[in-house]
Amino acid sequence: MYRSFHSLWFSNVPIDSGPLLLPSESIPPRTTKPTQMHAGDIATRLDEELAVADYAALDASPNGLQVGPADREVETVALAVDAAVETIERAAEVGADLLLTHHGIVWGSLERVTDTNYRRIAPLVENDISLYVAHLPLDGHQRLGNAAGLADLLELDTRAPFGRMGGEYIGQCGRVIGGTTLPELRDRLESELDTGSQSVRALDFGPEEIEDVAIVTGSGVDWLDEAVDGGADVLVTGEGKQQVYHEAREAGINVVLAGHYATETFGVRAVGDLLESLDIETTFIDCPTGL
Repeated sequence: MYRSFHSLWFSNVPIDSGPLLLPSESIPPRTTKPTQMHAGDIATRLDEELAVADYAALDASPNGLQVGPADREVETVALAVDAAVETIERAAEVGADLLLTHHGIVWGSLERVTDTNYRRIAPLVENDISLYVAHLPLDGHQRLGNAAGLADLLELDTRAPFGRMGGEYIGQCGRVIGGTTLPELRDRLESELDTGSQSVRALDFGPEEIEDVAIVTGSGVDWLDEAVDGGADVLVTGEGKQQVYHEAREAGINVVLAGHYATETFGVRAVGDLLESLDIETTFIDCPTGL
């Protein structure tokens, strides 16, 4: 089940070193100005880093730049899990030029800008904020993705892609060094994640000693069979479905439900760190749903 994988790299912005100066020349010290970035530049870099094109046929979300012109200059980026009225208004309050989210506005096709779509698109346009979205690509990235971030939190070893979807992956699996128990795993997630008023839930149907962990963040119980086939002791995801109770019990595997929102803050935060390295100011807008 555990196969090696290679992390993608994120190229740096070239910096002009300026003209060569002779020692005898007396001129004021040169101040380096950060390279100007536009929404299109950021979208192109992130599209490549997150392999957005590889998920185009699999994802209901049209990933990439969803709203706004590509030539808009960007100095400040707001990061959020959801593109909702609250996060858009808070992005405007911090002066963001671009909002980067995991869940966007458009799912499938956009035929009319009315009701919910209008309520969300209008404040973006009114406040001159572009919207960049990365859904499945940000689930599946093996270094920056949500599952990778959760695996970091659990300090998993021997990691590999998990959660096959078409020809791609949207999760990660690995091994707990020294092993753990289901109560210990649940308590660790509850203490580290912002689950709002909800507690981390566990279905105790598998081995008492847990070593092999499979992760698909958000709504990932559809990958229960893959976890079982791969020999995982537990599947960690965000939210459950009615049928997972009996499916997990019959298969003899543990399941941890740690919250859809709580398990999907890792990706946008990691992308924010990359943008900071490009001298772009970022702000994470935390808007937990408790779901």
